[in-house]
Amino acid sequence: MFARVVRFEGADRESLERTTDEIRQQGQERGGPPPGVPSKRLLILNDTAGGKSLAISMFETEADYEEGDRTLNEMSPPGDGMGQRVAVDKYEVAIEFAAEGAGGPSA
Repeated sequence: MFARVVRFEGADRESLERTTDEIRQQGQERGGPPPGVPSKRLLILNDTAGGKSLAISMFETEADYEEGDRTLNEMSPPGDGMGQRVAVDKYEVAIEFAAEGAGGPSA
């Protein structure tokens, strides 16, 4: 499994909250990620006080990662955005734990 980790900086609290709400709503309406992004999981971590955000997309294969990376590089967050994209990094997932009885992601 591979992770695409994107760091954004310089957003205000309202923009971060509004943008993540829009991403959540669009994902729920589509039933998953946008076309061309074969990710299995998405985490968005916000530091609203600091105007920073991390978007972590998980891909099952390197080919899926490459396809998703190409598509996401051509996209921008909806609405006011999440600030300036300052880094995009690729990681191979070495360990993934989930607590026993933990359900799926919550919105």
